[in-house]
Amino acid sequence: MKKQINCAVKLLALAAAMGVASGASAQSAGQWVVAVGMNKIEPDVKSEPVSAPALPNSKADIGADTQPIMTIARMLTDNISAEVDLGVPYKHKLYGAGALEGTGKMGTSEVLPPTAFIRYHLFQPNSKIRPYVGLGITYAIFRNETGSGQLTAVLDPGGKPVTYSMKNKWAAGIKIGTTISFKENWFVDVHMAKIKLKTTATYSTGQTQVAALDPTAVAISVGHNFHWKW
Repeated sequence: MKKQINCAVKLLALAAAMGVASGASAQSAGQWVVAVGMNKIEPDVKSEPVSAPALPNSKADIGADTQPIMTIARMLTDNISAEVDLGVPYKHKLYGAGALEGTGKMGTSEVLPPTAFIRYHLFQPNSKIRPYVGLGITYAIFRNETGSGQLTAVLDPGGKPVTYSMKNKWAAGIKIGTTISFKENWFVDVHMAKIKLKTTATYSTGQTQVAALDPTAVAISVGHNFHWKW
């Protein structure tokens, strides 16, 4: 996580140093922006133990996943934009942690996290490089949760296959990034977002588990800005 933050800070520092460069097409009030790229979500999991009856300190961890992302934005002013980040579900593997460290894959889950941001863009509309910061809100939709044989062996040895569900949740987030124009009305966008997300897993055995997922997202996209006449 520290490495990702340091890279983002260096990126914005470089952008700030070069931000006086101009000649690019303006990202100005009234324009629409569409960008398509790839986004990696890496949860930073801090889970509580599974509720009793369970082996003490039975915790969980979640793996990363990368999927396509599409951003649709509207420049409200020359420096402020509203955007929505959309995509396909991310597919995450769940692993044992704490007392369950090394037990392997406990299950899988898909999550669809549509996110809306308000962003503030630095420099003039026609600057070649425009760093930005944003505040947003995510609605994390969990689906297709599937438990593994290992999960059953841990929570209900010799019993029926254990299933589970994750509670959908609202979460707040921040984003930092920059756009770099390379052709008239075209640009590359690089950003990092941090979402504060906490949810609860409910197992078919009746046990529950609360976990802070707090994912970090890193994305790179190619975008186009244009005026759309109704």
